[in-house]
Formats: sequence, C-alpha cells, structure tokens
Amino acid sequence: MEEKQFSGILNGAVPGEQVKKDENSRRGNWGNQIEFVLTSVGYAVGLGNVWRFPYLCYRNGGGAFMFPYFIMLVFCGIPLFFLELSFGQFTSLGCLGVWKVSPMFKGVGYGMMVVSTYIGIYYNVVICIAFYYFFTSMTNLLPWTYCNNPWNTPDCSGVVGTHRANATFANITAVMSGVTEVVNRTKRTSPSEEYWRNYVLNISDGIGNFGEVRLPILGCLAVSWVVVFLCLIRGVKSSGKVVYFTATFPYVVLTILFIRGITLEGAISGIKYYLTPQWQKILDAKVWGDAASQIFYSLGCAWGGLITMASYNKFHNNCFRDSIIISVTNCATSVYAGFVIFSILGFMAHHLGVDVSQVADHGPGLAFVAYPEALTLLPISPLWSLLFFFMLILLGLGTQFCLLETLVTAIVDEIGTDWIIRNKTIITLGVAILGFLLGVPLTTQAGIYWLLLMDNYAASFSLVIISCIMCICIMYVYGHRNYFKDVEMMLGFPPPIFFRICWRFISPLIITFILIFTVIQYKPITYNDYVYPNWSLVIGFCMALSSVICIPIYALFKIATSEGATFLERLKHSVKPHASWGPALQEHRKGRYATGGPESVEVRPLKEELKEKETEKEKEPEKEKKDDISLTIQGSNGSTLNPTPSA
Repeated sequence: MEEKQFSGILNGAVPGEQVKKDENSRRGNWGNQIEFVLTSVGYAVGLGNVWRFPYLCYRNGGGAFMFPYFIMLVFCGIPLFFLELSFGQFTSLGCLGVWKVSPMFKGVGYGMMVVSTYIGIYYNVVICIAFYYFFTSMTNLLPWTYCNNPWNTPDCSGVVGTHRANATFANITAVMSGVTEVVNRTKRTSPSEEYWRNYVLNISDGIGNFGEVRLPILGCLAVSWVVVFLCLIRGVKSSGKVVYFTATFPYVVLTILFIRGITLEGAISGIKYYLTPQWQKILDAKVWGDAASQIFYSLGCAWGGLITMASYNKFHNNCFRDSIIISVTNCATSVYAGFVIFSILGFMAHHLGVDVSQVADHGPGLAFVAYPEALTLLPISPLWSLLFFFMLILLGLGTQFCLLETLVTAIVDEIGTDWIIRNKTIITLGVAILGFLLGVPLTTQAGIYWLLLMDNYAASFSLVIISCIMCICIMYVYGHRNYFKDVEMMLGFPPPIFFRICWRFISPLIITFILIFTVIQYKPITYNDYVYPNWSLVIGFCMALSSVICIPIYALFKIATSEGATFLERLKHSVKPHASWGPALQEHRKGRYATGGPESVEVRPLKEELKEKETEKEKEPEKEKKDDISLTIQGSNGSTLNPTPSA
C-alpha cells in the first residue's frame, strides 16, 4: 500500500488519489488532454506572433491582409497541422520513428531534427536577452529612458526630453515641450536603441569580429537553459504541468497591456494604422506570399515538434478537434497582439508628432528598441516593462520546451533501449548542455549578426521543402487511401473530404507557391546599415541546405542497403512500410495491422471496437462464475494455493 502511494506521489498525484494509468506505459502519455492542447498552443504561439505578424499586417494593407491570411489558414495551416498531429499520434513515435511509414524518407526526420537544433540554439539566446531586460527593469527608472549614460552618443535624443540627474517627475512633464526639437533633428537615435546596441550587445563592427563574450548575456543564457531543463526534467509529465502557467499567463499580460494601451492618447490612430484596409494590395502577389509564409512558419509546421507532441497522446484522442482549436488560437493571438503593439506605438507617434510608420518596427527592433522606448512614456514604466518582458520570456519558453523535447524524443525513440528510456533525464541534460555551449558564440559582440543569420537561413526554404516532401510521401508513396483508413481507425471517422482534398492537392500547391515566393523575394540579409559579407551568406546557405541534404543522402543509403538484385527492386523495398509500422500498442493493431501485412487493407472503425468491448464485458460474469468453481490456483512457483475468498 505504501509502495503504491509513493509511486502515486512520483507521478504527480495527490496521496490517496487514484493514479491515472498511462495507455502507453513504456513511453508515457500526457496527464490529460488539456496539457497537450496548452503545450501545442505554447509551441505555436511564440515571439513571431508579437514581433512579426503586426508589422506584416500594417505593411501589407492593414485589415486587407487578414483576408489572404485566413484563406491560407483554412487551406494550408489547419490541414498541415492536422496531418502532422495525426501522423505522430497514430504511431506514438517522434519525428524519426514515424518514417517507418516509408523508411527511404527517414532523412525528412533527420532534417526536422537539424532545423529544431538550429532554432533551439538561437531561440534560447533571444529568451536570455528578454531575461536580461526583465532583470534590468527591476528599478525605479528604466536605464534606456534618458541620454545621460556613459554608453550614449551626442546623437541621442529621448522622447521625454533631456534629463539631468536631479530631475523630478514634474521636470519630466515640463520638458515634453522639447519634443518638437527632437523631431526636427536630422538624425535621431533613441536612448533605447543606444542602450540595445552600445550597452546590451556592445555590438562589434562586423560578423567576423567576435570581440568578447558579454558576461551578463551569458549568465542569462545559463539561467534560460536551466529553466528549460528543469521544466523538462521528467519529459511531458513535468512540462505538461508547467504549461498551465506558461501558456496562459501571456494572455493575462496581453490583456493588461491592451487595456493600458487603448486608454492612451493617440492609441486609436495606431490601431487604425494597423487595421485600415488597403484593398488594392490584395492583388499584390507579395501580400499572399507573406500571408502563406506567416501561417506556415507561425504554426511550427515541419519542425518535428507537432509530431513529437502528438506522439504522447492516447491512440483514440480526437486530434482533428485539437488541430482546429490550436491553429485558430494561434492566429487569433497574432491579431490580438497587433492591438497591443500598435496602441502603444500610436501613443508614442502622437507624442513625437510623427507618422506611426516611423516608429513601427519588427523582430528584435520591436521587442528591444521600439516598444521599450514607448513604455518609458508611461507612468510606472518599470512595471509595464516587467510585464512585457515576462510575457516574451513565457512565449519563448513555450516554444523552446517543444524544440528540446523533439530532439530528446527522437534520440530516445531511435535507440529505444530500456536503459535510455529509464534515463531520459540524462539525455535531456546532455542536449541542454550542448545547446548552451553552441549558444555561447551568440553572446559575443558579434552575436546579433549570427543570430539574425540563423533566423533568416536555418529555418527558411528548408522547412518548406521538408513539408512538401512529407505531404508527397504520405499521400502518394504510402498512399492516401491507406492513410485515410489509418486516421479512421484512430479517430472512429475518416478525415473530412475538405481535408482529404487539401492534403492531396491544395496544401502541396500552396507549399510550392511559398517556396517559389521565397526564392523570388530573396534579398541578401542586412542589419540596419550593415551589409553581410559574401562568406557569411555562404555559411547561411550551408545551414539551410544541411537540413535538406539529409533527405537525398539517407534515401541513397537506404536504397543501397535494401534487399534486391536491381535498383528498382531495392527502391521498391526501401519505400515499403516497415513491418512494425502502425499503432504502437498491440491492442490497437486491428485489421491489416493484426496480420502484419501491408496489403489487404481492412480497417475496423472505433465504433466496432467499442461494440466488441461491450460484448467482452457481458462475457466477464460468466468467466467469474467459472473461476469461482475452481478450488485451487497456481502459484508463481508452480505450487497450488488455496484461494482466499474476497470480502
């Protein structure tokens, strides 16, 4: 009894409470379905929802951009999301194991791992900078408010005027009249920009000049990785509990900032700038390309994270419903974040007497320069700064949890021994330490150049290629009929006809369009006025190709090692599903999976399985009667024991 209570406590249950048993006891499952949904929302809703979507929206026609955005969500985003969730849930395996469906394409899984590795390295550096700003906001006066600091230059002009050490809040209000002077200056550098460039980053003159490691940033990077490791110390069992806070609290902060923002003077003009439709831009192909790209990258398709998170679901979970809930929540968050950002930027533009477009920015420029500067105009500005950067930290951590879990799950599933499953925490620790060490160069004075290089190249067109090949493999190599029947076996109903059409035709076409658009719109990366040298662009392309090259290399390896006398015979064997392909648990291996043969597809839906279970329950009383008749039972050592009657 004590042993049971102790194991219950280890599983996170309350002593005395009945412990929920995992369906897949060897691998584990989510504690409940809310944990999966919140984790997936935290994964999909990231920093891009706050610092990229609002900027794209105002740049591409305001409210008019919403039309192509939601069209792409319906025809590409949700179908791909559902495809990846169902793919991982059906096999209960990570991004490597699922390719038993067609072993020749396992390189796609390795490509997903490479992409997740790159993103995991630089994403945590962004989180660590948010940690740094969070800690420096714990003061009476934000350090980027005025221009009287050692790191400021003569070009610095704050939005609240010139400050002297003995100035009071009354003085600050009085010098607001000096704003006109600021606007009229030919070259204005904000104190927040100089704080970012000259103090936080202490940026070097180029990507090749690493300079020194910024120790405060390095310390925050260590804190960031420790937090991620501790939250994943027991895999989905621990991260599933953490997301109750990390996935929900950002919405509380967004709402607080939104309410504060819309009460400010000039906020309405900022929101109008964000939403006012410019319908003529709908005819621009670039607007549609931006909409498709934002949907694709925002949902986290082809990173391997969706497959991994879904692999911990119970076999009959309704992932169709989950995919719609998570996708719509992600896009609604992007739109909502736009109101929060542009209400504050509108207030700032009003104070400066300039157009909103002159203060609007995206990426790190929005998160660490434009928005923090706007916050200095608010009373009790450190409080709003703390809330804003705490929100960024939580948004980043939600994505980082899944990136790390994707890598760990892929390694554990691939090796698959009892030892490595029992010691999964050691693998998690090893991956976290390696991620920290690989992130150290990004904390140098040239770190921001490398971070932006990785952001632009490591997960750009390579993701689109990976996603396209995944669709082709499942729909045309494995066969759409086979996959539709697999989904029916799992969910109890076949995929709706709309999704079947999207999976086979529409989504691959949109993905191809995104790829062509990405290539046509390509411009060499720059950072403000700095133009990246050619050798750094070559490194960027190598990073992009390193994930895609896994696909043909592994395919050639698999063909070479497959059975067969001729190339065609080997090719046929390499694309044929592995004998162990299908549901992980024997109880779910029905129809063709019961016999193990890939031919003769016979799938019994969930309704039939439930009927069978009911008939088995009816037979149970008869079995019990037969058991009562027997007077002895066999012991574990072969002896016969007298049964003790139960009370």
